[in-house]
Amino acid sequence: MRVLGIDPGLTRCGVGVVEGSVGRPLTLIDVNVLRTSADQPVAQRLVTIEKGLDAWLDEFEPDAVAVERVFARSDSSTIMGTAQASGIALVVAARRGLPIALHTPSEVKAAVTGSGRAAKPQVGAMVARILRLDAPPSPADASDAVALAITHIWRGGAQARLDAAVAAASRPARTTPMRTGR
Repeated sequence: MRVLGIDPGLTRCGVGVVEGSVGRPLTLIDVNVLRTSADQPVAQRLVTIEKGLDAWLDEFEPDAVAVERVFARSDSSTIMGTAQASGIALVVAARRGLPIALHTPSEVKAAVTGSGRAAKPQVGAMVARILRLDAPPSPADASDAVALAITHIWRGGAQARLDAAVAAASRPARTTPMRTGR
């Protein structure tokens, strides 16, 4: 499975592609940060993010997209930009019909470090360890995007199988006519 992780942000939008499956070594395909200037109008910044994400989807053709779930912070200007960038990420993935998963920061921290309260340096160190890198991807937005992709591979695939099993169990049983042996 190939997953594009997106850590949404209006100034820095982290993107990272990881490939692998549960129980197998994961591979970092690429990682970067899409940057926009605070001097530009918000609409233009969102277009820049959209074009950047479209380019990543074209180049890496992921099987799924994992986006950090936006949560409320005390600074409303930060949350607005993050929410707007998140919306763009959801739209570009949905437009292509890709499966989309939203993971909270604490889910990602727990999946990667074992603790939902881990600090950013701990997340980066574990990302480097999991992917056998010399150093964590930098800046932290890039590392967070990769951590999202890892989380989705480890948790998202299992969740999709559980959802499919629940859906199958809720469908009426199929009956087949008995054959008489003729």
